[in-house]
Amino acid sequence: MLSPSFSISPKDLWNAIATRDAPQILDVRRRDAYEQSSHLLPGAVWRDATGIGQWIADLDATRPVAVACKAGHEMSQTTVAQLRADDVDARVLEGGYEGWSKAGLPFVKKAELERIVPRWPSIWVTRRRPKIDRVACPWLIRRFLDPQARILFVDPDEVVNVARESAGMPFNIKDVELSHVGERCSFDTMLRLFGLEAEPSLARLALIVRGADTARPDIAAEAAGLHAVSIGLSALAGDDDHGLLWLVFIVYDALFAWLRFASEERHNWPAKAA
Repeated sequence: MLSPSFSISPKDLWNAIATRDAPQILDVRRRDAYEQSSHLLPGAVWRDATGIGQWIADLDATRPVAVACKAGHEMSQTTVAQLRADDVDARVLEGGYEGWSKAGLPFVKKAELERIVPRWPSIWVTRRRPKIDRVACPWLIRRFLDPQARILFVDPDEVVNVARESAGMPFNIKDVELSHVGERCSFDTMLRLFGLEAEPSLARLALIVRGADTARPDIAAEAAGLHAVSIGLSALAGDDDHGLLWLVFIVYDALFAWLRFASEERHNWPAKAA
């Protein structure tokens, strides 16, 4: 059944990202506007609004769709109307890209993303048996850069070779662009590169990841817990790296939700020790 809402506000769309109800985000700006733009909505995929018949079958029928154009006018309105006529739960992003900007919400640096991953769906390659940083980075990729990204896990000494053969981007190994820099993790590097490091909840999450991944629980109270859960789930998953991603993504979704919506909530029962 279609949602009764024809539109979604920028704040509501941002709050839905990385949650169970996260919509697919379609960028339907005119091609020239898209190509001239320096930024993207997090997780947005560009589609030619005039060729809807060519890509509608690629949509996930189980998830709603949010459609954004420059200002929320004819491009997104037409696309949403056509999608809803085909029984797709689609909504216009109110104000489009302009509304998102006015709300002060984060963008992804389009030029950097296109430089790093020139093909879509994007391919990313790293060492197998991930635990913390090598799970945090795929979570960031799938939630904010490319929801359809393929993550390849291989032996450490084959990461660069496999990346070259698959036209993928290597990460979290020595001597590549997307890796540790000083005391900061690959997750930090990605946030900075793609322009997301100033978003408060992602910045706090980066601190937790850094503390857990570099044995510095002193820098974030939650780091020790993330470390324990990550190592435990890795032990349970064994060599099933993609199964591990499915499990630990829920942990990162929960941490991100806590940072955005519930970090001030306290539980203190019993109120006083006996």
